[in-house]
Amino acid sequence: MKFQRIEDMRVDHDLTIKEVSSMLELHRDVYARYEKGLRQFPADIIIRLAEYYDCTTDYLLGVSDKKEHYKGKRKRQP
Repeated sequence: MKFQRIEDMRVDHDLTIKEVSSMLELHRDVYARYEKGLRQFPADIIIRLAEYYDCTTDYLLGVSDKKEHYKGKRKRQP
């Protein structure tokens, strides 16, 4: 499955596949296969991309249209 937003975020940040793969410490071809949907993104890579682009993992995966993190107060558990 291709996650178009992941490619869009890279392009919007004027980054190449080589630059992103280097940041993630992956071989360029491996990252390119992830982005093209030829291989499934591991959860840790999705998390690192969300941290890098300062957005939610749900946004990257197309689950949500809300890019920003929830900024409300959390209720503490007793």
